Amino acid sequence: MSQQWQERARPVRLERRYEFEDYQQLRDFLDRAADLSEKEGLYPDMGFGRDYVNITIHAEEGTDQLADSQRRFAEELDRLNADQTNA
Repeated sequence: MSQQWQERARPVRLERRYEFEDYQQLRDFLDRAADLSEKEGLYPDMGFGRDYVNITIHAEEGTDQLADSQRRFAEELDRLNADQTNA
């Protein structure tokens, strides 16, 4: 998982901002992230503008720590971004 992910304690969550050159790149990333979410059954909070998206992955309700699956999901988002950047 990239060091750009910030782990927060209250509430427990991971946060990261991805920035893109233009709206089309952002849109492509969001589409791929949506596919990943459906596949993994994890649905982070996302807020976006024309060329960025802020993603927050919250710990499951009733727990005080992030699950391994949530950390792996963050790693997969990083891979999606790297694949898109290198394409």
